[in-house]
Amino acid sequence: MTRAVLVTRTGGPEVLELGSVDLPQPGPGQARVRHTVIGVNMLDAYHRSGLYKLELPAVLGTEAAGIVEAVGEGSGLSVGMRVGYAGTTPGAYADARIMPADRLVQLPDAVSDETAAAVLLKGMTAEFLVRRTYAVRPGNTVLLHAAAGGVGLIASQWLKALGARVIGVVSTGAKAKLARENGCTDVLMSGHDDIAKRVRELTDGRGVDVVYDSVGKATFTASLDSLAPRGMLVAFGNASGRVEPFDPLLLAQKGSLFLTRPILSHYTATTEELRASAAAVFSVIERGAVRVTIGQRFALSEAAAAHRALESRATVGSTVLTL
Repeated sequence: MTRAVLVTRTGGPEVLELGSVDLPQPGPGQARVRHTVIGVNMLDAYHRSGLYKLELPAVLGTEAAGIVEAVGEGSGLSVGMRVGYAGTTPGAYADARIMPADRLVQLPDAVSDETAAAVLLKGMTAEFLVRRTYAVRPGNTVLLHAAAGGVGLIASQWLKALGARVIGVVSTGAKAKLARENGCTDVLMSGHDDIAKRVRELTDGRGVDVVYDSVGKATFTASLDSLAPRGMLVAFGNASGRVEPFDPLLLAQKGSLFLTRPILSHYTATTEELRASAAAVFSVIERGAVRVTIGQRFALSEAAAAHRALESRATVGSTVLTL
């Protein structure tokens, strides 16, 4: 048995319960990972609330770092190896779990367990967004919502390293300062600025090449209205709720725009893609192009408090659960 945060019914943070689950021996191609740090993400809240369906009861969490403590036949791993993972089936909110060995990545010496747990999901998300969903080039102008969030702080630094001009959107003055310190050339305030109007002013009427939007319903129209002709809206989250259905003709009317709704698992579908994405994340960290901000730390037993903080938009950077 191992301690775990369980969900037996969907709802608010109050449905999270600390309990225990069975922990079997790893089978062929598997490894048992003893967690040291667990990452907390909006995806976990979507699972908890029922927005994304899970078979219940379930253990939340798709990101963690730790030590391999047992291996099954053919795993290709060794006991004592430092590993991390992200974007897997839920089950990370626990002291330990069984993992498919081909979904684990070995951690380099220069990257701590805490950094890995804070960055893998958000970092690999930033990686596929800025390098593969829309391949950002020097001179591109980008609008980045939630620029002081976990993905936002990583993406803004990465975008700056790629030579892009980054217009960030944040919700508070403190977050505006953080966004500027992490690569945003200009910062707009949600709830205060008319985002699309200000974007047009900042780009001499043209608009931006790409919008990265993890907010969803509340920002969808402004995101479309901020794009240059043939620009792309990358909608990768629903923090404010699902976007309402719309007529695709709207994309033509606003400039032959592109819209995509990508998810990490489709960009890390193979072991090769997964490990190449993680390697790219570790590379930008090791060379100093991206610094990881851990704004909040909670104990495993405080998972509900971590969710409340995340959903209230009171967090900055990454949130982790410590063991």
